[in-house]
Amino acid sequence: MQSIRLNNGIEMPLLGYGLFKVPPEEAERCTLDALETGYRLIDTAQAYGNEEGVGTAISKSGIDRKEVFIVTKIWITNAGEEKAARSIEESLRKLKTDYIDLLLIHQAYGDVFGSWRAMERAYMDGKVRAIGVSNFQACRFYDFASVVSIKPAVNQLQCCVLSQQQGIRPEMEAYDTKMMAWGPLGQGSDDLLKSPVLSQIGSQYGKSPAQVALRWLIQQGITAIPKTMHKERMAANFDLFDFELSDEDMRSIEPLKQQDTGFRDFADPNYLRRILGMFNL
Repeated sequence: MQSIRLNNGIEMPLLGYGLFKVPPEEAERCTLDALETGYRLIDTAQAYGNEEGVGTAISKSGIDRKEVFIVTKIWITNAGEEKAARSIEESLRKLKTDYIDLLLIHQAYGDVFGSWRAMERAYMDGKVRAIGVSNFQACRFYDFASVVSIKPAVNQLQCCVLSQQQGIRPEMEAYDTKMMAWGPLGQGSDDLLKSPVLSQIGSQYGKSPAQVALRWLIQQGITAIPKTMHKERMAANFDLFDFELSDEDMRSIEPLKQQDTGFRDFADPNYLRRILGMFNL
């Protein structure tokens, strides 16, 4: 598995398995399937409600804990120094582990600075190996990263060939913050999965449009976390390391961009109301 070095020196795999919208009752099976396929980065979150299944699967897998890179996230309702600190302990318990490899602030709402203080303390205490953020757009990211003591190691964003996040990259590079891509397959969009451009490129290598789209990310040093509940698709998404896109291939993909910053309007109060309703924890 190829990896990338974070700004604190630890290595993070360039491909992982994401559990967004994986039901709690399916999380253990799906995580075990992913680990058996070869994935070593597992991405979950407090809001997903499936941390316990992830922890059980990792414990049952027989794989050395040091070989599995666990990512989880602090939800909005746990924002603030005291609440975040308690939620970190709860995530550790559910995940059945003494440490989390990467802990993120899930959304840029609420007392994010209080949450960060709790995360910094957990980092210094060895309960977390790296800390970062998720869904922080360019201005918010700059405002945050420019003042915190420990700079974010990762910003997890919606990123794929349709939403390329080019605008925020210079702001992140200034702090050596790496990008992790959620929705790396456009959340099943036909514009990606049936793209003539990606199909033509894939035909040169015996690969599908989805595999080309994932390869486009990891070849730029962007960690991709595709989600599927089907083991055969996990295997297909994992089969990325026996080919390399040419410079011409990479350039031909750039015009596929439809919306640089993703398809969520994080400035819309109704978006916040909607996600709070979705994850009423």
